[in-house]
Amino acid sequence: DSAPFMPKCVVVEDTYDWEDDARLLKPWNETVIYETHVRGYTMRNPQVPEAVRGTFAGLAQPQVLQYIKDLGITAVELLPVHAYLDDQHLLDKDLRNYWGYNTIGFFALKSRYLSSGHRDEFRDMVKAMHKQGLEVILDVVYNHTAEGSELGPTLSFKGIDNASYYRLAEDKRYYINDTGTGNTLNLSNSRVIQFVNDSLRYWAGEMHVDGFRFDLATILGREPSGFDQRGGFLDACNQDPLLSEVKL
Repeated sequence: DSAPFMPKCVVVEDTYDWEDDARLLKPWNETVIYETHVRGYTMRNPQVPEAVRGTFAGLAQPQVLQYIKDLGITAVELLPVHAYLDDQHLLDKDLRNYWGYNTIGFFALKSRYLSSGHRDEFRDMVKAMHKQGLEVILDVVYNHTAEGSELGPTLSFKGIDNASYYRLAEDKRYYINDTGTGNTLNLSNSRVIQFVNDSLRYWAGEMHVDGFRFDLATILGREPSGFDQRGGFLDACNQDPLLSEVKL
């Protein structure tokens, strides 16, 4: 049994000089959102140094941000940047998941988008965008995880507390698949709500993100009886002193 000898965590340096950076708090009626993919946006841009193309550092290049700003944009919405997995059916064909809607790490960045390998690269990008008057909005996937159905791998939540993290069918071997991806996070469970809100607060507080776009948003308000716009998760967001100030 190697468990006693295995590392349980990675400790990272948490200090970062944000200078005077702060969320921009642009009113909704003055907001113009530009949706883009971190890798795709600069991967073949000859004006971006080759070493940082397809990364947060590439997106933060002055000429890239100036182009976006010249379009009249006020907010950049990034397609999923959380750590995600390549689906097995794609790997079998020697392909990759390009879009990222298959999250497994809700507090981590997709390493593919980091030229430096350090999360401060994301912070540098946020700070650079804010200096140009651009808000940063993340497309986030809290409706399901990359563990999939009962046929999928056990990587994290299934092994920790399967019955709490996921909505299960009457036969507990199977998952309720409201999302069409194999599983559905159980946002009727108070600890799962806390987990998701902790993730949102991390990105808003520690990483200075200005807002979030929820993938399959109605799933997040689904209770056992159906959708409830005053459901536990949505209510928790409205009451949170930090999340109530960001764009949702």
